[in-house]
Amino acid sequence: MKPQNLWQALAHPGFLVSPWPWRSLAYLVTTVPVGLACMVALVVLAGVGAMTVPVVIGVALLAGVVLLGIPVGVLERRRLWLLGPGRLAGRHRTPDRAGPLGWSLTRIREPATWRELIYVLLLCGLLWPLDLVLVAVSAIGSVLAIGAPLWTHVMPDLAFRIDRWVLADRHTAWATVPVGVGLTALALYGLALVAGAQGALARYLLAATPDEARDAELAEMARSRGALFEAFEAERRRIERDLHDGAQQRLVALTMELGEARLGTPPDAPASPPLDRAQEHAFQALSELRELILNIHPKVLNDHGLGPALADIADRCTVPIDLATDLPRRPPPAVESAAYFAVSEALTNVDRHSGADRAEVTCRLIGDTLILRVTDNGTGGAHPASGTGLAGLADRLAAVNGTLSLSSPPGGPTVLRMEIPCKRPVS
Repeated sequence: MKPQNLWQALAHPGFLVSPWPWRSLAYLVTTVPVGLACMVALVVLAGVGAMTVPVVIGVALLAGVVLLGIPVGVLERRRLWLLGPGRLAGRHRTPDRAGPLGWSLTRIREPATWRELIYVLLLCGLLWPLDLVLVAVSAIGSVLAIGAPLWTHVMPDLAFRIDRWVLADRHTAWATVPVGVGLTALALYGLALVAGAQGALARYLLAATPDEARDAELAEMARSRGALFEAFEAERRRIERDLHDGAQQRLVALTMELGEARLGTPPDAPASPPLDRAQEHAFQALSELRELILNIHPKVLNDHGLGPALADIADRCTVPIDLATDLPRRPPPAVESAAYFAVSEALTNVDRHSGADRAEVTCRLIGDTLILRVTDNGTGGAHPASGTGLAGLADRLAAVNGTLSLSSPPGGPTVLRMEIPCKRPVS
């Protein structure tokens, strides 16, 4: 089986004839310029920042010292490709607020940033000098031992003394070649072990574990889905506003003008029946438009919040509803919209499928969680697979990271509980 990383390659008998010794050597060699550049940047930022602390730029430079590990972490995670396949993910999360200030505040508060700074300090103070010494000593020793016949030929008067053994002629020089080859092989194994240890340290400090990477990917997917949902809800509110302030007002004006024309027309005039029908059609169109606007996004939800909007739903439901709300503050618009339409769908199910003669709706904001509960005294037996819209309701809640739980034994009662995270707005 072909080795997939450096540790597997070290255990493989063909390590020395594989690319892995050279990949590990390349990792150690490239550590030197990266470490030197980091050391220079660290000294400059810290020094100039300390001297200019009374000025705003000094604080920014000192903050740059803390944030220096972020670009270094990106580079180091890419360099770890030399020791194993795959692109490694970092431990950072999406900033809470947009803009440079929001990004910087989020990064400074993250443990991942401080782990990367620790790595930078280790890189500057220990890793690159160690790699430089090890690679230089190994290279010089291998070149001198394996190239001994060449040195004695080029510089015959030059003698090397190893303990009591003097290397001064070609015969003794050729004897050092196999020794040099063996020492070079040992050096390659040793350098690979050092590279593997440094790579493990870099992975521990800079790279997310598979579980963390998966959780971060899921969180990013949830964040993107939430952002799309918020954009969708904003567009719904825009369409509702345009219809309410535009088309609806024109239909209202049309019905009024038709009414005036009808009043000014004698009942037995030929134009009277068509005017009656036109006014009736206008009333029907206005009624349908109002229903459409309500389904797109209710105006009461925008103007007065979730509590009055739920009261409006309860008033329009044919089943008597007991409503209790406790909302010390308004949730975000996306959460309000999701909660409104979830309760609306739940009450539609109560009205059409439950056979209940009474239902109860509670809505409470406890901490950072909005809890909705819909209970009815119907026949029970509700199930998401039964086609009553519960699956779509669950999808709607999932778009805002909400959860749905259902208890509906045969004979009832049916209890639908919905929870939606409701973070406080960032000030």
